[in-house]
Amino acid sequence: MKHFARAERVSEQVRRDLADIIRSELKDPRVGMISLTAVDLTPDYAHAKVFFTTLDVSRLPEIERGLARAAGFLRRELGHRLHIHTLPELHFIHDDSLERGANLSRLIDEAAALSKESGTGAD
Repeated sequence: MKHFARAERVSEQVRRDLADIIRSELKDPRVGMISLTAVDLTPDYAHAKVFFTTLDVSRLPEIERGLARAAGFLRRELGHRLHIHTLPELHFIHDDSLERGANLSRLIDEAAALSKESGTGAD
C-alpha cells in the first residue's frame, strides 16, 4: 500500500512539473494551450503515459507531433526538478474523456427532452 501511495505522489508531481515546463519553457508553437489530465507511471518509473486535453481538437495531430518532438527536452527539464532513481520516458496520449463526457451529456439531455415531449403528448 505504501508503494502505491508513493507512485501516485510521484505521478502527480510529474504532471504538475510537466505542466509548468510546457507553460513556461516550451517554445514550440504547435503545442499551444493544453491541459495535462493525468500521468500513469510504470512500476519501475521507466515510462510515463502523459494524458492531455486541448480545446482545439482540429489541431490535434500537430499538437501530438509537437509534444513528441519536445519529449526529450521535457524529460531533461523534468530531471532538473525531480530527483528519482529513474527518469521516465514520456509518451503523450490525447485524453478524449472530456469530449466523450460532453457528448454523453448532450445525448442524455436530448433523450430527456424527447421523453418529456412524448410524455406530455400521451396525456
